[in-house]
Amino acid sequence: MQPERTFRRRSLSFSLNSTLFLFILFNFATHVGAQEFKTVHEGIEYAEVVRTIDGQPVRMNLLRLDLTKVRLDVVHAGTTVIGTEKTSVIAANHKAVAAINAGFFRLDNSAFAGDPAGILQIDGKLLSESNKGRIALEITNDSTFCQSCTIPKNQTVVSFDHLNTFAEFWSQQNRFNILGINRELKDNDAVLYTPEQGRRTMMSTLEVLQVIIDNKKIKSVDVGNGGADIPPGGFILMATGTKKAELASFAKAGNEGITILGSYSDREPTTATTPRMKFIDVEDIVGGVPQLVKDSKIDITWEKEGASKSFFETRHPRTAVAKLKDGKFLMMTVDGRSESSGGMSLTDLAAYLLELGATDAMNLDGGGSTTMYLDDKVVNHPSDKEGERPVSDALLVTLRTKPKSRGK
Repeated sequence: MQPERTFRRRSLSFSLNSTLFLFILFNFATHVGAQEFKTVHEGIEYAEVVRTIDGQPVRMNLLRLDLTKVRLDVVHAGTTVIGTEKTSVIAANHKAVAAINAGFFRLDNSAFAGDPAGILQIDGKLLSESNKGRIALEITNDSTFCQSCTIPKNQTVVSFDHLNTFAEFWSQQNRFNILGINRELKDNDAVLYTPEQGRRTMMSTLEVLQVIIDNKKIKSVDVGNGGADIPPGGFILMATGTKKAELASFAKAGNEGITILGSYSDREPTTATTPRMKFIDVEDIVGGVPQLVKDSKIDITWEKEGASKSFFETRHPRTAVAKLKDGKFLMMTVDGRSESSGGMSLTDLAAYLLELGATDAMNLDGGGSTTMYLDDKVVNHPSDKEGERPVSDALLVTLRTKPKSRGK
């Protein structure tokens, strides 16, 4: 599911003052105290909560995780970066104890269905470019994937940030800006296709300049409509329109060819007008929209991230994640679009997360995608009439120690 992408030039954060915050908490018909979490595995606590908002029940499912006892991984559906599977299938295939759906994605019947609609990085490999500097969840379990990180032994480290990506192709001291990664090619465009996209590039209706690079050498340069094998040790760069002419001016078979990919944050400004980029070196990244809580305060950046007012205000099924004051990590789903559960606006969602102790939080894909999986079954109620929706990727929870035999 993709949120509406109406963009306004004036980017504002949405911060609640104390009066409005108290009104939102009062709007929950019953007092919300400490949740009755039950330990279902070492490091995993689970709770089901029902509250009333504006006279309608709202059903929520919560997982509270000790990141010294479990690990988190972002996993894409299937074996490529294009395609979809149900969250429960992704989790079962990877022997996860628990999971929720994760990033927004292209939801249609095209050959690119399941293409991530924002930044996606798995095991240190950038697989999809960022979208409007939106909020993202960063995860590192193993310092192997993060050269600049100091990861405590047997502990997962998470953080939230607004991220942008960069992608460049270099050959014979010429630099070429790449506009997309593993997505559909448009006019006046340049897209990089890695082996994770699939065995071959997709065919295009546009005339394409296709540069095949294998082991850091340009293997061939030709004009056509795509459909070539992607080298296991390389990639294919495809360009159209004005970008095609720019690339053709220096890309020659036999020359060296390398790509530089990465993500960065603008969160550390050196002055009020000149940001200093902070380059991100983590294991997994998945994008969402928008930020909900920052530094223990509600801060909903829906306008800055290019989401619509309707997406912000309307009560939808929601999926969210948060860091908590006690150091634990929260995964949450909110059912909606039914008589048994009316969903939440982002304002209500942020207020509830803050009450649960969130220091930082973000919204993931929701609507019909919202799914929580625990111990071999889906525990929430997905809103699509067909039931659980196939999604692009999921956030999986795996035990660090083998589970004890449950017996029968």
